[in-house]
Amino acid sequence: MTFNGTWKVDHSDNYEKFMEQMGINLVKRKLAAHDNLKITLEQTGDKFHVKEVSAFRTLELDFTLGVNFEYSLADGTELSGAWVMEGETLKGSFTRKDNGKALTTTRQIVGDELIQSYSYEGVDAKRIFKRS
Repeated sequence: MTFNGTWKVDHSDNYEKFMEQMGINLVKRKLAAHDNLKITLEQTGDKFHVKEVSAFRTLELDFTLGVNFEYSLADGTELSGAWVMEGETLKGSFTRKDNGKALTTTRQIVGDELIQSYSYEGVDAKRIFKRS
């Protein structure tokens, strides 16, 4: 299964409630709901290059499966953690630097969609992306 490609957000499920649980203010939640996020993923073995382009920022990062790294969300929340492969699912386990709470994220290909799921403090959300 390959994650390689450029993916554009199509729709979200419970994303605003997830952002609220994360402590993101109302104005930023409303803006994020319409960020037109595009993610480009390039996988070579256990190494990934990710480019995120939205209405608010462009970010590029590289990570290796199983190796911890630092990351900042669009709202400035700082995280540390790692991605691993579990079968055909890319799973990220991160810890917020400000409060020590866990955030988990998964990415999986289902048909022609990239499903990115989030879980934080009992609130789950999904963002569904289509190849662009």
